[in-house]
Amino acid sequence: MNQAKTIDGVVVSQRLREEVARRAAALAAKGTTPGLAVVLVGDDAASAVYVRNKVKACEQYGLFSTLDRMPATVTEAELLERIHQLNVDPKIHGILVQLPLPRHINSHKVIEAIAAEKDVDGFHVANAGALMTGQPQFRPCTPYGVMKMLEAYDIPVSGRHAVVIGRSNIVGKPMALLLLEAGATVTVCHSKTADLAYHTRSADIVVAAVGKRNILTGDMLKPGSTVIDVGMNRNDEGKLCGDVNFASVSEVAEYVTPVPGGVGPMTITMLLVNTLESAERVLHV
Repeated sequence: MNQAKTIDGVVVSQRLREEVARRAAALAAKGTTPGLAVVLVGDDAASAVYVRNKVKACEQYGLFSTLDRMPATVTEAELLERIHQLNVDPKIHGILVQLPLPRHINSHKVIEAIAAEKDVDGFHVANAGALMTGQPQFRPCTPYGVMKMLEAYDIPVSGRHAVVIGRSNIVGKPMALLLLEAGATVTVCHSKTADLAYHTRSADIVVAAVGKRNILTGDMLKPGSTVIDVGMNRNDEGKLCGDVNFASVSEVAEYVTPVPGGVGPMTITMLLVNTLESAERVLHV
């Protein structure tokens, strides 16, 4: 019986982080430390953990990080004012506002307030448009991480059929565009797709990014395909799991990413890469 090879996000991520540390040291020698400003509004527990991991990763690999913790009661105007201060601060090369934001704050307005050249999440309309036209300044971290994993394992993309399950602005849409840029024929499926298995059975690469357990099972795949699981869910025992049924998919696919230990570590790594590239751009490195 076939058993899929695991794509190890921890290993790929470590390699990239070491390269970040090398390049950051080269910038530090010229008197610049790449700086990431993280803004956290409210006290969502999951967001606090993400933010802590982002700040820690920066400090471990030669970047510096500032963290603004704002109460859930902060006004939109106060938050926008803080972003404006970070936009004009020459020591800050990347700005990240942790989502979700409290209901009374318009997330779209906040993201658009970040200077496009410091939008290391790649969510600003200018960056989304640049990606769409094949001239990306910052690629969104999670899809960018997925492309790096495919590259690390020499999984061919050009000329292949890729199916993306999910159409969010954060993962699904930019993922489809990056695969397209790399020469894949791309199908985007979502909650309104009539027959998901019809599409996934002809796919060489499937990226599942919907936040729904067991959306993809082994019988929905063609043998030898690559499955990337971007989902983050909890199973009945409260353990972390992804969008795909790992056991059944592993019997059909050639490669599969685990959850945890797959795409997760890559997301923060690509944030470091984007912040570093932003600093290099300022110095024309």
